[in-house]
Amino acid sequence: MNNILTPTRTIPPASSTQIAPRLLTALPAGGVVGVLECATHSGDAAQVLELAHAAPYIHAAIGIHPESLIEEDAATVAVYHGDWRAELAAMRPLFADKAVAAVGEIGLDHHWPVPREEQYALFEAQLQLAKELDLPVSVHDREAHAEMYDLLRKYKPRGALHCYSGSADDAAWLVEQGLYLGFGGAVTYKGREARGQVLEAIPHDRALLETDCPYMAPEPVRGAPATTAVTLSMWPRTSVRSGIWTPRPCWTRPRQTPGLALACNLFGIFGMAKLMWRRLPAPT
Repeated sequence: MNNILTPTRTIPPASSTQIAPRLLTALPAGGVVGVLECATHSGDAAQVLELAHAAPYIHAAIGIHPESLIEEDAATVAVYHGDWRAELAAMRPLFADKAVAAVGEIGLDHHWPVPREEQYALFEAQLQLAKELDLPVSVHDREAHAEMYDLLRKYKPRGALHCYSGSADDAAWLVEQGLYLGFGGAVTYKGREARGQVLEAIPHDRALLETDCPYMAPEPVRGAPATTAVTLSMWPRTSVRSGIWTPRPCWTRPRQTPGLALACNLFGIFGMAKLMWRRLPAPT
């Protein structure tokens, strides 16, 4: 059985449809031992917490995504009219919930026309919040490496840099500083050789195999929902080709599966190990 923590922003709230209860049962049956469900603004934070309360293997990350500054249906725009400071202040009590494991998904995005000064200030404020609350971060970095790295050097957060797309040289100092780097189906896309160089340049226990469900399904099923099973299907091809993600124990238990080792990496970041230990399958 493969086990992996699945970062996602797509599971419907447990009470909203008949799909959610079936999914909540199917995930652990399929070997998933943890889900990090990420809010992107205050409007979906309640749903994220609802899910985290519905199943013990689901954990919440609460934050304001940079794209929420320009999305009309995001509460950042629809309710707070762009005043993210007021929104973040209103979200502050949510972090007292024991289901909250991280601040996220937060970061910088220069792919979309998000005002640069505003998103920089928003990201910095949330890094300050994570430091104050002693929480890890789940970070989004799209085409914004220079500004992103400035802030990561300044605040030195612990956590995961989702969908890493930087260089091998930058990866080296990022992991030395204490961050983990996430890699999903994009390692099978055009330019995968550069990502292979990154993976070869860092300790394998700092690399995370992630789904970003439903995005980033690997080739040859790119465009399909990136479920855990689909993402794990690329493991043998990637590992055989480059030696990446070689299975290794992360607890003193024999014959760990590769996915379990990666799940352990994430547990180390988000402090979930003791919560999930009782739910791990016995080695076979």
